[in-house]
Amino acid sequence: MPALEAPAPAQASAPGVDDGPILLDIPEVELPPADPALVPAARPEPAPQPAPEPLRAAQPSEPAIAPPDLPKVIVELPAPGPLVAEITERAAGAVAVPRLSERERGEVLAAYQANGNKPFWIDGKGWSETAKLLVARLERSSEDGLRPTDYALPVFEASDKAGLADADVRLSALAVLYARDARGGRIDPRKLSKLITPTLYLPSATEVLSELTAVKDPGAALAAYNPPHEGYRNLKAKLAELRQHQDDTPMVRIPAGPELKLGMRDDRVHLVRARLGLGPSQEPVFDRSTQTAVAEFQKQAGLRANGILSPQTIAALGTPVTTRMEQDVIAQMERWRWLPPDLGARHIIVNVPEYQVRVFENGKVIHQARVIVGKPDSATPIFSHKMDHVIVNPSWFVPPSILKKEFLPGLAADPEYAAKRGYVVTRHGSSISVRQPPGERNALGWIKFMFPNEHAVYLHDTPNRRLFAAEKRAFSHGCVRVDNPFLLADHVLGPEWPTERLKRLIGSGERMIKLPQPLPIHLVYNTIVVDSAGHMTTFDDLYGFQRLVRQALEQQQRG
Repeated sequence: MPALEAPAPAQASAPGVDDGPILLDIPEVELPPADPALVPAARPEPAPQPAPEPLRAAQPSEPAIAPPDLPKVIVELPAPGPLVAEITERAAGAVAVPRLSERERGEVLAAYQANGNKPFWIDGKGWSETAKLLVARLERSSEDGLRPTDYALPVFEASDKAGLADADVRLSALAVLYARDARGGRIDPRKLSKLITPTLYLPSATEVLSELTAVKDPGAALAAYNPPHEGYRNLKAKLAELRQHQDDTPMVRIPAGPELKLGMRDDRVHLVRARLGLGPSQEPVFDRSTQTAVAEFQKQAGLRANGILSPQTIAALGTPVTTRMEQDVIAQMERWRWLPPDLGARHIIVNVPEYQVRVFENGKVIHQARVIVGKPDSATPIFSHKMDHVIVNPSWFVPPSILKKEFLPGLAADPEYAAKRGYVVTRHGSSISVRQPPGERNALGWIKFMFPNEHAVYLHDTPNRRLFAAEKRAFSHGCVRVDNPFLLADHVLGPEWPTERLKRLIGSGERMIKLPQPLPIHLVYNTIVVDSAGHMTTFDDLYGFQRLVRQALEQQQRG
């Protein structure tokens, strides 16, 4: 390869001389053949691009405007109201009122929670004006035969938040208790006797608090839970009258000792005679006059009138007359609480101890008749129901009690025992039923008034009408026999079924007639009745139910 010569220094190009680049003669480098595996894949054809939009004329740029300064947002949660924290903490303890069930306590607590645990009755540092009306009603509960000690409120200081919270919740709980007591919740009548089965209309705690917190005068609203009936109001007035004339006469105290019966000698006989207003006797003998006076006192006191000076009789003799009468009136008021608040614009009331049935319309008696009620060993039950139909020419199916006591022994002695007396015997396997067909000798007479109930009792006619002449008429097996039943049907069935039309059905087949609309009927046990003029009438405690109620109330008070 010829040696490379250094280039001569650059000179200005002369005219006609080529001053282009110098070409070097460098041999070509030989490269190895390409590996087909290393040949890059062909590039995909580029996707066609949309034609560019024509350029718009340039717009002058808008000046940038800075956003305004925004105020700082401060979220403030409202401070809890007064006593909220204290009620939240203490409500469960404050609501623990005796005789208030767990369900009712829970409803009171739920009412506070729904109100944000704010107080219902405390305004500032004491009772609100509406709360004062409610407190006053609780303090006057004795006017309705209730006990103010059952509704005693705690004492609190205005500066004691815990005490204020307790008082607010306690007032709510006691108002609920009062409302339930006023409606008959103090004692369970079904526990006194299986024959006392009224339906109680007890309000819930939710119902009571919803009403009391929504009215201007919660005291009046609470008082309205007491019975609205005239008979109850008359008893309430009589109770106030008795308390105005308390008997302050010193009582004769009779010492405890063994029972005294006719013919027995005891120094206490002189005290017994003095207590009962009898004249003195020379000998301390429990004679016939003393026995008779003791029996009369026992009758008035609701005790068993056997003329025996028992410990219960001695205890009753040690109670002032007015105090004992108060207790009886309060027990009678309690039984009024067992009736529905609404007796019905038209309704029937059977007062068992009075042996009377009455039909009322808009508060007025439109019909009254004598009745025969159950014997003491087969008492007429006490409850309310609705009469819905009447049966003319009824059959009588002998009830199991009579079947067992009378018919089964008779059939065992004589297979024709029932047939000879006009009864039809039907056998169902190992059991039998005995039916008396319709007829003038039928035990139900010609008509019966039906209100199907758990006791299977009803009102009906009777072929033994001479029994209505008796003063005391407890002769039946539990049903109520009615004097002149077709006149009662006249008022029950309405103008479409007058007496003449009903009597034309007598002697034909059994016929059921539905009442135009169900008629409320109430079998009650009113041994004390006070009229609108304040006159009080008492009736025998035929089944001892008056005594049972009085004793239950007294026992609750001692408990």
